[in-house]
Amino acid sequence: MCGIVGYFGSENPKDIIIQGLKKLEYRGYDSAGISILHKGQLKRIRAEGKLTNLEEKLVNETFDGSIGIGHTRWATHGAPVERNAHPHQVGDIALVHNGIIENYLEIRSQLLASGADITSDTDSELVAHLISLEIEKTKDLKAAVFNVLPKLTGAFSILVLWQKKPDELIAFKDGPPLIVGIGKNETLIVSDVAAAVNRTKEFIYLEDREVVFVKNNQVKIFSKDQRQLDKKSVLINWTQGQMEKKGFAHYMLKEIHEQPNAIASVLSEYVDTKNLIPLIGKAGFDKNPNLNLTAEDFAYTNAIFSKVKRIQIVSCGTSFYAAMIGKYLFEKIANISCEVDIASEYRYRNPIVEPETLVITISQSGETADTLAALRYAKEQGAKVLSICNVKNSTIDREAHGHLYMQAWPEVAVASTKAFTCTITILNILSLGLAELKDRITKQDLQKNIQELQKLPQLIEATLTYDKYFHEASDVLKKFKGFLYLGRGVNFPIALEGALKLKELAYLHAEGYAAGEMKHGPLALIDNNMAIIVVAPDDDLLEKTISNLEEAKARGGRIISIGTANNERLKQVSERYLALPKTLWNTNCILSAVPLQLMAYHLAVNLGHDVDQPRNLAKSVTVE
Repeated sequence: MCGIVGYFGSENPKDIIIQGLKKLEYRGYDSAGISILHKGQLKRIRAEGKLTNLEEKLVNETFDGSIGIGHTRWATHGAPVERNAHPHQVGDIALVHNGIIENYLEIRSQLLASGADITSDTDSELVAHLISLEIEKTKDLKAAVFNVLPKLTGAFSILVLWQKKPDELIAFKDGPPLIVGIGKNETLIVSDVAAAVNRTKEFIYLEDREVVFVKNNQVKIFSKDQRQLDKKSVLINWTQGQMEKKGFAHYMLKEIHEQPNAIASVLSEYVDTKNLIPLIGKAGFDKNPNLNLTAEDFAYTNAIFSKVKRIQIVSCGTSFYAAMIGKYLFEKIANISCEVDIASEYRYRNPIVEPETLVITISQSGETADTLAALRYAKEQGAKVLSICNVKNSTIDREAHGHLYMQAWPEVAVASTKAFTCTITILNILSLGLAELKDRITKQDLQKNIQELQKLPQLIEATLTYDKYFHEASDVLKKFKGFLYLGRGVNFPIALEGALKLKELAYLHAEGYAAGEMKHGPLALIDNNMAIIVVAPDDDLLEKTISNLEEAKARGGRIISIGTANNERLKQVSERYLALPKTLWNTNCILSAVPLQLMAYHLAVNLGHDVDQPRNLAKSVTVE
């Protein structure tokens, strides 16, 4: 969950490392630090809290070296205080670490028994001790790392600097991402390409238990058994402009407003707009390069999609709520049985993965540890795995058989917005493609659905006008003691996602429920201090939803409803009514997510919270 930046080059490491850490602060902001060689010695500076605290400490600091490492921390072992901040230093070794060393108690006991002076509460410092001890024996940084690597159990990315070798930098990983940026006369080692894309477009992705050794800016990569590997670099076409706020007050607000363009990008990639057919389906296999299973697997009627009788979707957090929507889509549109699992539960319940099961994993970062573990379990059971990620060449993307991309571009704010709506758009297209492939949808209905999907960018633009409404309403909304989000059918997961956004950003009590469950307990919560947010589009469940709202209103509930066009009955039962444009049930849920995002954003801003970096959270959850 932490962010790592290493630099070796001809420019000032301090400025480059800090610039990189700013791009990684979404991964953790409990503390930060750097260590740079200066006059032949390691010069380490750390600060508790956000990166700005470290920057203040560095204002008058100078460095004459050309090599350094930096870190921004999301605390796991040890409180978020300066002594636990990275880099950790033991003797001549400085080290930064992302992840968790699962056997740290055993290692700690052994080190204490040998007389080690352990100064922090972290598991990370223990690795620095191990490497320092090995260097005393081997006098060789690379040899020391290879000796220590088999002793570590867990999930980790580690970057090491040795002051006696000012021309060497070494890093290794097992689990969390670690990427090498190849620049002009410089090398960067980072947790995310966002930290280095302003300096290079050429990157090498490390696989688990690989070691990258940089000496005089020559990059060599080794396997765990010390064989040198010939790894190819990939080009990343992100621009720095895609990473900036573009005049918005926060990244999150920018990303909410980017949703029309992001969804248009999804449609451009996965829909034949001329013929109104999905490029995931019978007509699209030969046109879509991302579905890169073997030709045998995807040869039309013999394709895995045509064989599939059951789908399992595995994901976490916001992606899990998108997966829940996917269940409605696959079952109602394609008539395929679909199960949805929280990734952290999936592999521990010993799920049954039958031969004709397609497993879909969803992860914005493509590095979510629980989802990656579920993917690997599914593959072990013989399933074909299709990933939906936002980051190409991420670990989940690389390890899946087939690949679909969210097309959401960089998402910097911790709370996901555009990745969520892009994912639902992809699941819509995929369900239509499967229905076409299995002859379970008429050509007329298929084209009608594609046409409604094509309207989404324009409809979301119209929905974004509620930005001003929630800005003004936040003064009133923040006075409620709690929020109850309700929805039926495909809008039940939207209610869950709306409640999650409010919890993430505004730190207010919020619960999402299926509206039909109100009388089974949640009615006890309702009084005139409880806001009820209901997603009630004009669909076949509207009458039942209104009945549930009548029950809530009779008990003093204050209702804010999100409906379709000018629905007078819904207006009458609501204290506030928001009208959305009319569209199909399966695309309406995407529209409904937008006002809930805006509501959470403006409430959080009104309460003075950091919406881009909510407390205790990180963007990419790379530890279990």
